[in-house]
Amino acid sequence: MKIIQILITALFVSVITIACNNCDSKDNSTNEQFVKKYFQLFNQHQWKALSELYVENAEFKDPSFGIGIVKQSRQEFVKKYSELTEIFPDLKDEIKTIYVSGNNNVIVEFVSTGTAPDNSKFELPICTIFTIENGKITKDFTYYDNFDENK
Repeated sequence: MKIIQILITALFVSVITIACNNCDSKDNSTNEQFVKKYFQLFNQHQWKALSELYVENAEFKDPSFGIGIVKQSRQEFVKKYSELTEIFPDLKDEIKTIYVSGNNNVIVEFVSTGTAPDNSKFELPICTIFTIENGKITKDFTYYDNFDENK
């Protein structure tokens, strides 16, 4: 009788573990597809559509904002990237690797490229950690080397 109880308990634990792993895989796949959609919109310079992937006042960490976390509205996001593409009209990001971390975080390594008005080109490796909650980005923590050796 004790062996049957042990087998039933083991079977129950196995079913729960498999079910939980399948849930995580579904969330991971959904978040990965979400991030791919993000970069597709970015490369199309669809700033308004891209801004709608964020909550109204998302948290950003980005060297262009200085040190610390800055809250930015969707309207501010659209303004920032619209101005950026005035300077770099061919701005594009190429995903190198996507790492899904848990149910809410996606880490993306990518390379941003573009051409300035003086025809100088840039290539900038970047890493961003997105926090996605309820289908919206709540945090966008971006890291890159903002050092300009000409200064």
